[in-house]
Amino acid sequence: MTTIFPLPEVQISELSAVKERRPVALLTGARAWNSVNALLELPIVAQAEPDRVEVSYLDDLAANLPKQVEVVYGVGGGLVSDVAKYLGWKRKLPVVIVPTVLSQDGYFTSLVAARNGGTTHYIETGPVSKVIMNWDVIRTAPPHVRGAGIIELLCIVTGLLDWRYAAEHNKTTFDTRFQPWAAGIMAGIAQQAFKIAAGVGKGNVESLRNLLDLMCLEVQLTNQIGHNRPQEGSEQFFAYAYETKYPRSRPLPYADRVAPGLLIAAALHGQDVGPIRDTLASAGLRTDQLPPDTIRDTLKILPEYVRKYDQPYSILNDLDLTSERIDEIMQATGFEAKTS
Repeated sequence: MTTIFPLPEVQISELSAVKERRPVALLTGARAWNSVNALLELPIVAQAEPDRVEVSYLDDLAANLPKQVEVVYGVGGGLVSDVAKYLGWKRKLPVVIVPTVLSQDGYFTSLVAARNGGTTHYIETGPVSKVIMNWDVIRTAPPHVRGAGIIELLCIVTGLLDWRYAAEHNKTTFDTRFQPWAAGIMAGIAQQAFKIAAGVGKGNVESLRNLLDLMCLEVQLTNQIGHNRPQEGSEQFFAYAYETKYPRSRPLPYADRVAPGLLIAAALHGQDVGPIRDTLASAGLRTDQLPPDTIRDTLKILPEYVRKYDQPYSILNDLDLTSERIDEIMQATGFEAKTS
């Protein structure tokens, strides 16, 4: 059976208009909750500040959820959204997400990106019941996370290149076959992302609304075709490999991990990384949060990583990463090339 999931209900409103009467399990973070707790009244019976999305940790949270909980709320960014989705799915409870940043498209997807066995696995949870958006909360968030979800749309550039590359090498399945109509729509979404980036970086509400609309369109298209190949490729695999290589490093926002991978993936495909780098900067995103030596060491394990964990076929599968080639990539992307 094939299921085409819908988007969740998206409600744009004042948080004071939320009238929740069901007992709530709240997943949040300190900064996120401080930004909304005076506006959002919830009958909380359990509260946690999750710091990871490992399956064993999530299962433990789900098992210890009080029986009287009738709804799960996730207030914050992508991590709490994923945890809330997983708990709701595991305990068969409705889930409401209140984003305090537009940091990723996970609010709207039917998937949770959970860590298990040394890598990231997608768990199909279905969409949440409702996403409640408040622009005053989001536009006042820190610039590097406020509209960081634009990275999801810019990843379409390299996602499409890897998808086409896999098709040209006969490495797609029937279900993931290259479909020009879908590629064309996704390319149009990416083009619009370049146009709104400066407004997103300034916290312009119209631009943030455009970002919301584009992310919803991107998610619904991947729902329609049943996979993420037009939007996810070697840029994401770089971020996953980094997590594998440095599992105990300080937590970094999603965009801080993916942005270097996006520049690297673009360079591997022979693209000019300048416009992408400029667009990331204009949107307020950061590309300098991973030390150059860390980038270099992650590059060294990339080909082995994608084969070991059977990631979807991309240009990384055919990459011969000699020291000289790594130096070329570091130079092309503008990262300082340091040798260990």
